[in-house]
Amino acid sequence: MFLFLVVALAVVVAAVTLAVVGGGESDGPLPEVAPERLQDPLPPDRPVSRADVDDLRFPLAARGYRMADVDDALNRIAAELAERDARIADLESALAGARAGAHVSGAHISMEKPAHGPGEQQ
Repeated sequence: MFLFLVVALAVVVAAVTLAVVGGGESDGPLPEVAPERLQDPLPPDRPVSRADVDDLRFPLAARGYRMADVDDALNRIAAELAERDARIADLESALAGARAGAHVSGAHISMEKPAHGPGEQQ
């Protein structure tokens, strides 16, 4: 029985070795395969939208996701968020300046919706 297990183990090791090294019908060792890359990267020609982030899928690597793909996507999203935050801050300061200027000149500009629309009865 022990001799049978040793022979079976030797046959399995030989078969695996031949498969990896390239014995048999193939033309050599296993072919080189290009690493899997991000299929649908974030669009370079327009700002990233919520749908772009929702559709973003990273290819799996041996130990999870490819760090370069994830880092590139996160850096792009972080840069665009910083750009949007700066734009929002500029617009808010311009709005505050416009409101301050309107109060100084004595005019009062209401930013609220009227209770009734044009042509409606009160």
